[in-house]
Amino acid sequence: MSKVQAPELKKARRENWEASVSHLDEGRRRRATPGEQQSNGQHARSDSYMDKLLFVNLQGHRKVSGYLRGFDIFLNLVLEDAREEGSADKTECGTVVIRGNSVTSMELMAAR
Repeated sequence: MSKVQAPELKKARRENWEASVSHLDEGRRRRATPGEQQSNGQHARSDSYMDKLLFVNLQGHRKVSGYLRGFDIFLNLVLEDAREEGSADKTECGTVVIRGNSVTSMELMAAR
């Protein structure tokens, strides 16, 4: 390979690499702004649950209900006016953070 071809080859490789990773940068920007809608509609669906009453089933047969105030990509949830629902009673918990890996299911109950 001659010295003349080497810079052209490096430039071609760099352009190829930049094209292959450009979609990764776009994905990071989309995640950095939760209010922005993604092209696949992921945030549009998730934002529709904000400020609405959710019923959340957790591992260990625990159930919690409250108004969704926030979430992240790991499904960590912030619920306001939360209450843990037992077999006969409901325990008021206030504002709680629920770790995402303990969530088994969620159900939309009502809007505020």
